[in-house]
Formats: sequence, C-alpha cells, structure tokens
Amino acid sequence: MKKLVFLFALLICCSFISSTGSITESERSFAVKHLADTKAYLLSAVSGLSDAQIKFKASPERWSILECVEHIVNAETLLFQRIMASVKEPINPEKRSEIKFTDEQLINVILDRSAKVKAPEIIKPTGKYTTLQDALNAFNAQRNQTIEYMKTTSDDLRGRVAQHPVLGMIDDYQWILLAGAHQKRHTLQIEEVKADKNFPKQ
Repeated sequence: MKKLVFLFALLICCSFISSTGSITESERSFAVKHLADTKAYLLSAVSGLSDAQIKFKASPERWSILECVEHIVNAETLLFQRIMASVKEPINPEKRSEIKFTDEQLINVILDRSAKVKAPEIIKPTGKYTTLQDALNAFNAQRNQTIEYMKTTSDDLRGRVAQHPVLGMIDDYQWILLAGAHQKRHTLQIEEVKADKNFPKQ
C-alpha cells in the first residue's frame, strides 16, 4: 500500500513538472500591448516620408529606412515561423534553468543599440520592396498575425525553451517579445537616420 502511495505521489510530481509553462492573462496582455505599441511606433516614425528620405543612406555601408523596414519584416516572418514550428515540439521545461534573462531584461538588452550585432544573411535587406508602402503592408500583415496568435493561443509558451544565437536560452514567450523589441531596436535606428545632418528635408 505504501509503495502504491509513493508511486502515485511520484506520478503527480512528474506530471506537474512536465506541464509547466502556460502563460497567464497578465503575460498575454503584456505581449499583445508590447506588439501593438511597437507597431504603432514604427508606423509613426516612417509616416509622411518621401522617396528620397526612405532611400537616404548616411554612408554606403549603412542601411536606408526602407532597408531597415525590410529587415524588420524578414526577421519577424522568420521569428513567427520559428515559434509555429516550436509549439509543435515536446515541451522541455527542464531547460528553463538555462534562461539568463527575465522578460524585462531581454527587452532592454535588445534595445541597447550601443551593442552592435551583425544580422544573419537570411534576414538582411535585398531590395525586394520598391516602395515603403509595400514594405509596411508586409509588416502589418505579419505583425497582425502575431498579435492575433498572442490573443488566442493556448500553446505552452513557457514550457518550450530554445537557443538564441546571441541571447542564449529563451522560451517561446520571450521569442514573441523578441519580435517587438527587435522591431523597436530598428525603429530607433530609423530615428538615427532621420537625425543625420544630411538627411533630405523632403
């Protein structure tokens, strides 16, 4: 009898450990607001810019505003695809001990533009958008899909942890926060382009 009680207790314990990770409504609300606010920031930053302004480069090796937006779209599309693939995989909550950053710390690290990171080739801009509106249409479509997913998902976003090449281990919820923070990082870059002394007046 004691053996059965022990096995039952062990089963409950193991079940508890393997089912960690569901997001709270507070976490859901925070992520949705984060994605919506950063989206609005980008749209405001590029509003009313001329063709000359969006194609201006402070130097040959620097990105233009249009290239920044294309990079944002490329990165967010890839991030969303990665998350959709991840949620089909088994949870691995035992990896949570390897996460180095809280959600707030992760966002702040990404927004720190004093730390430069070279973009992977797969998400570098290639000039596929000829107009800012085309790029924004692609951005809006992907961001809206990400926001809708966050509003409705019941996926275990805390229970799945994966390696980021710069940030180390982060969970799927943090990968979603990364989409908004990465976009804001490059919107700050757009603001830097606009502040350049040679930026076209119109």
